[in-house]
Formats: sequence, structure tokens, C-alpha cells
Amino acid sequence: MPDTRPTIRLRKRAAGRALMGHPWVFSNEIEMAAEAKAIAPGTVVRVETHEGEPLGCAFFNPHSLIALRLLDGDGERAIDAGFLAEHLATALAWRERLYDAPYYRLVHAEADGLPGLVVDRFGDVVVVQCNSAGMDRLEAELVAALTQVVNPAAIVLRNDSSARTQEGLEQTVRLAAGALPQTPTVAEGGALFPFDPLGGQKTGWFFDHRDNRAFMARLAPGQRVLDLYSHTGGFGIQCAVAGAAQVDLIDRANPALLLAEKAAEMSGVADRVTMRKADVFAALEHLIKTGTTYDMVICDPPAFAKSKKDVGAASRAYRKLARDAARVTAPGGVMLLASCSYHIDPVSFAQQTARGLSSAGRLGRVLRSAGAGPDHPLHPMLPESAYLKAEVIALD
Repeated sequence: MPDTRPTIRLRKRAAGRALMGHPWVFSNEIEMAAEAKAIAPGTVVRVETHEGEPLGCAFFNPHSLIALRLLDGDGERAIDAGFLAEHLATALAWRERLYDAPYYRLVHAEADGLPGLVVDRFGDVVVVQCNSAGMDRLEAELVAALTQVVNPAAIVLRNDSSARTQEGLEQTVRLAAGALPQTPTVAEGGALFPFDPLGGQKTGWFFDHRDNRAFMARLAPGQRVLDLYSHTGGFGIQCAVAGAAQVDLIDRANPALLLAEKAAEMSGVADRVTMRKADVFAALEHLIKTGTTYDMVICDPPAFAKSKKDVGAASRAYRKLARDAARVTAPGGVMLLASCSYHIDPVSFAQQTARGLSSAGRLGRVLRSAGAGPDHPLHPMLPESAYLKAEVIALD
């Protein structure tokens, strides 16, 4: 209850960002006395400046670099199912204005006022990630709020992200409420994709590339398409549905390719889609040696830079990927290269892509430079959280 809520005080001159609306306070900005260190991770606390000026309430984790995640400007605000339902209703209202069908990211953490929470909606199924200790403590209230606001047939908790490790949380996956359909599906771009909400990557699907997939599908009629790091075929199968003459999917994960095969069948394009299990760089090397080219080449790799120490190697990998992908793109063709590496900024990514093209001896023009769709909003004080980058280049 608010009347028993502990108070955390910031150090001198440490409140500037919070006063401007930044949602995080780091551990080195807090007066971390013994009393503070003893507070259980995820506890809701009052927050004050060093001078005692109230800043509101926040989730507190004394063991995390992000020690405070601000929730509300009222230090006494009840953080309960009602609070969650209010923010969920606002998030839902925006998604319903943006999209005609209930397939989208419903909650994107701090940008939707719910720090550390991700909720993806797949029709009557919602998949939840509680990536902060505070949200993890509110699991029961969250299930109740989702039931009240969305009333889904099933709620899945995919609490197995690396972010939970940083918060000192266990990794678990379970069905929290309801029952899953026999074959959960995503409808997008005229295609149907089966997905695994309990065992797939992240929440089972990547809504962030929706607009980029639609853009490439618009260019696909009559084209030969190579979809590298295809995962379950989101890009390639939508290109086939849009009228591509041939689509070849390459990925190292056999379970993902099996789902892609089912998606091609369900979407009526199995006769124009092939799947190949292979390492992408090795596959590109083979295609280059054999002189094989495609009208469209799509490269959406997993994060090459999972920490700051990986940036150098990741930059070289993106440059090599751009070079080799350009070499198998036919004259007059189109290439998409994407990065979901948070630690690679958009300028650096564009530079590595350009260097890769130069190494391949190719020129062209950037048709599209984009990030995630509007169901992945940004907190205005967290522009660095814009992790996704995509360059679409028409090659001469």
C-alpha cells in the first residue's frame, strides 16, 4: 500500500534527466544506503530528489543498472490491476486506430507507460514478456487486467528473455490463462503463418518488420526472391503471395523452416517457395561461386552485436553481408539489409552497408530507410531504444 511505500532519494545533481521526463534512473544516481539495498527487487517506491522534491513512484531494483523505472508522477499512485488496465486500454485504443485486424504489438514497454512489459497480440492469443522485476511481481494483476481489457482466449507468459537475467529473474514459459488454439496463426499481407507462442523466438513472431515486409512485397510481382535468415518466411512468403515468380528461403533453424513450409501451404504458394537449411554466409559464398543471382535479396539477420564489445565484429559482419548480398543481386535488382542490434546506431549501419556495396563494386540508390512500425512506439526521452534499422537499396 502507498502508506507503507519506501522512499528512494537521488544523489546531488542526479535528478536532471528524471525531471525532464526520462523514465530511468541508474544505480550510480541513487543514494544506495543499506536500507535501499535491502528492498526487494521490483518493489514500488517513492522517488525524491536529493533536496526532497517528489519525482513520483517507480519500480526499484537495487541489483540492476537501471535501478528505478518511473511509473507515475504521483508518489502515492496505486500500482495495481487498475493502473495496468488504464494503460492497456490506452495502448489498445491506439492500435485499433492504426490497424484493421488484431495482430500487433499491444504494449511496447516504457513508450506505453508500462516499463519492462511487452505484449504481442495474435487475434485471440496474447503473448507477454515481463522483463523487469516490477512487472514480474505484478503477474497476477497483469493477467487480470489483460482479461478485463482484451479478454483473449489465451495468455502466454514468455518470460525467457535475456533482459530478465539482467534483472535477476528466472526464465520460464507457461500458459497463464485460457487455452491455445490447435494451430495458432498470424495473418499478415494476405498470408497465414503458423507460429509457436510457447517455443518460438521471442513471442513467436516479429511484428516490428511489418511495414518493411509490405514494402518488399509491393516490389515482388514477377521477381525471383532470396530470403536470407528467413526464420518462418515472413518476408519471402508475403512476396510470393504478392506474385513473386520464385522465392528461396535460407535459415539455419530447421523448426523455423518447417513453420515456413506450413505457411507456404496455408497461403497457397507452396509451388513457388523452397526452403533450405544452411549457414547464410556459406550459402552466399556458394551462390557467388556459381554465378546465381536474384532480382530481390532480403537479409534480416539476428543481432550481431548483443553487447558493446561486439560492435567491431558486428560492423564487419554487416559490411560483409552487404557485400555478398549485393554480389548475388541482379543488375537492376533490390536488396534489403536489416539490423536489430541495439548497439549498432543507424548512421553506423548505413555506413557499413555503403562500404559493403562499394566492396562489391555496386552502385545504387536507397529507396527506404526505416525502423519498426508504429505499434513499436518510442518514448521521447529514449530515442536510443530505436533498435531496428532497415535499408532498401535499388542496385544498378
